[in-house]
Formats: sequence, C-alpha cells, structure tokens
Amino acid sequence: MTKFKIILLLFLFSNLYTTAQNIEIQEKLFYKSYDLLKSMLIDENNYSFKKAVFSVENAYLDNKLDTLFLNKEIKFLNNLSNSIINDRFLAYVENDKATVNKWASVFEVMHDTIPIKIDDTLYNYVPFGYDFNDVFGHKTRENLFVSKLLTTRKGNCHSLPYLYKILCEELGVTANLALAPNHVYVKLKSVAEGWYNTELTSGIFPIDAWIMASGYVHIDAIRNGVYMKALNNKESIALLLIDLADNYNSKFPDNDGLFILKCCQMALNEYPTFATALILQAEIHKKLMKAELITDKAKVMLVALEKEYVHIHEIGYRNMPEDMYFNWLVTLKTERTKYENKNLNNSHKK
Repeated sequence: MTKFKIILLLFLFSNLYTTAQNIEIQEKLFYKSYDLLKSMLIDENNYSFKKAVFSVENAYLDNKLDTLFLNKEIKFLNNLSNSIINDRFLAYVENDKATVNKWASVFEVMHDTIPIKIDDTLYNYVPFGYDFNDVFGHKTRENLFVSKLLTTRKGNCHSLPYLYKILCEELGVTANLALAPNHVYVKLKSVAEGWYNTELTSGIFPIDAWIMASGYVHIDAIRNGVYMKALNNKESIALLLIDLADNYNSKFPDNDGLFILKCCQMALNEYPTFATALILQAEIHKKLMKAELITDKAKVMLVALEKEYVHIHEIGYRNMPEDMYFNWLVTLKTERTKYENKNLNNSHKK
C-alpha cells in the first residue's frame, strides 16, 4: 500500500470517527431532554413548561439555543403584561377577575399594538404575527419553535399557543392547551363563561362550532379526548415528548426507532388517546416490521400493527389534508361573525 493510500485511509477513518462522536453528542442532548421531561411527569415540583419547551428545542439545535436572549424576551413580555394589568380597567366583575385579567393581558401582548413610553419617547410595541411559511415544519423543524417565534415575531399554531402558556405561567396562572386536527389552541375556564377557546393564530375567541366545522372532528374524537380536551400540565408535557421524538426523527432519519418509541410510550402513559403519538408509534412499528422481511415474527407484527390502526380509527381520529386545514383556518377571518364568542370580546376590552 502506498504512503498516499495510507494517509487517505487515516483521513477517512478520522472523519468517520469524528462524525460518530458528533452524532453521539447530539443524541445525548435528546436523552437529556427526555430525562428532564420524565422528571416533570414524576415530580410536579420539577414542572416548568418553559424549561421543557426550550430543552426540546435545544436538543434539535445542538445545544446552541440562546437561552439568555429568550429569557430576556420573556421577561420583557412578562413586564409588559404586568403593566397592562396595573394600568387598565377590565370589564369583568366575577371573583376570578385577577386570573382573567392575567389571561387577557397576555392575549393583548401577543395580539395588540401597544404604545410604550421610554424616556419621554413613545414607541408602538408590535405584536406577534402568523407565519404562513412552512407551518408544519416540513422544511425545518425550527419553524415550529418558540425560540424562532421570539426571534422573528412570527409563528404558527404550534409556537403561538406554547408561548401563550409560557407567559401565563410566568404570571402565576395556568393555561390549558387543546388539540384540533393539525392544530393547537388554548382553552380557559372562567366563572362567567365556563370553558372557552382562545385562538392565537387569528386573535379571537371562537366557539366550539368553528372546530366542528372543519369536518374532521368525529364525535368519538371529542368523547375520547382526542380533540377539544383541555389538557393538563402532564398531558402538555406529552405533547413535548412527541415534539422531541419528531425532532429526533428529523435529525436522525436512519434511526432504529427505539428512542422514538420511548417518547411515544411515555407520552401515551399520560395521554392515552393522543392520536399523534399513536400514529407515530404505529409508523415506527411498521418500519420495524418491514425490516423483518417475510418471517413469522413479521406476521405477528402485522397483526399487531393492524390492531393499532383500528384503535386509532375507533377513538375518532380522521386525517385532515393540509390544504383543508388552511381553508378551515381562514374561515375564522372570512366568517368571523359566525364563529366568534362576542361576550368574551366585550368582557376582555379595557
């Protein structure tokens, strides 16, 4: 073997070794995030939706998330929310007014242009907007991230409700996430209205009929908590476990599926009818079954896989095409008077 070939082989080996090391370091970040989310499910004293969200995003971003900047932005938004609470009159008279005022202030921070006076100069605070670019994160998972939302001021039905929940928790009140087909929104419960919907993509309070109007919400899906259920904090962590699994799948497309199954199993322990987790779990089982080729084990796996898909259908899940999702989302603006909760619109005004 010539000296040149030896050097070339050493170079290639070195590159392969370095690549393997980098992958191992990247994977450890995902396991670290998994462990954090697990700890929040085991001990509620460890719970922090903000920390959970940023740990998931940081794993995908190779530990390069600028948490100092993000926490600074959240602190600013928190201060702005508090100033709104202190400086305005909310037309709401029930005994949970303090809580409703906090929800309303966060909503205003996210959707209203607000005049801010700094050193005798008046500025207009610009709220967050909807980003129609890659709303499902097909091109890059970063388009679903809260960190991207805080950096660009543009987000979608994934990052906007996540940020709303984070900001509410910073004020000391809870906010419940809820699911519709391909969609995340917020459900809140007040004395005056009971449970009501808060839609962060368009900035209004739609009635349940809007969600039903999509045509993809089966009554069984509502009955079984697949859609329109106010998720508790543990169920919200379940959503993040599947975000983590999806990010891992995007980062390592040739993975063996084991980490993804760990995430799915833990998410389903907390939220058994979480359709996205059930579907992802079934897809991994299908991948593993195909790897078995034609064997007795593969036949057993096929029977189990068929049962999984039957169960997903039986709990009421129906696939909603992406173009139908966009059309449904637009109806909130084109048919606003039909689907808007006018009582809430009035009670949340200054």
